[in-house]
Amino acid sequence: MAKPPNYADVMVNDVLSNSSERALEKGVIDREVIRVLVAEDEALIRLDLVEMLEELGYQVVGQAGDGQQAVNLARDLRPDVVLLDVAMPVRDGLSAAEEIVDGGFGAVVMLTAFSQRETVLRAVEAGVMGYVVKPCSGSDLGPAVEMARARWLQMRDLAEQVGDLNERLGARATVDAAKSLMQSALGLTEAEAFTLLRRQAMDARITLAEAAALVITHAETKP
Repeated sequence: MAKPPNYADVMVNDVLSNSSERALEKGVIDREVIRVLVAEDEALIRLDLVEMLEELGYQVVGQAGDGQQAVNLARDLRPDVVLLDVAMPVRDGLSAAEEIVDGGFGAVVMLTAFSQRETVLRAVEAGVMGYVVKPCSGSDLGPAVEMARARWLQMRDLAEQVGDLNERLGARATVDAAKSLMQSALGLTEAEAFTLLRRQAMDARITLAEAAALVITHAETKP
């Protein structure tokens, strides 16, 4: 019987020793389509957002014109990311964001016309994963969507794999350190580094924190 590959060796060969281009070619970095729900009360702006997202390769699975509709659609559709305006009729965006996050319906990226400190702090308290100031372009939306999804998946994975809060915080720090190493070694974005690390963990059937620890160990012992 062939000896199963050592996971640390796999990480050396497929992660820290590869370029991002080679990792993409080998299918190590997953490029699955991200599903987005757009919630914006001004129809023209909403259509512009939908067009920009689709041009970036995202799948817009729903559109909402008020905060409560955004919550209802997020609950029903379970998108990867909800792009949500702060100032919404019926129910304001921050209140809607809290329910979407608490319900585990998807990652939230807030849209606002003003980058006010108080609004940003309230968004953070609501569990928002990203923040974009209007008017915005595709170069603003893309990174915000990618980062929000990556951070959402990281939090969800750690919550499922690590029960104790203190252990979870330690695991998060380990994952963040590993992502940083992978970004430097491969020239990846944070979202791409997380996706690659998560794929390796799934393939090896180990936890995200264990995979991250192996990356760090290899980097520390590499001559």
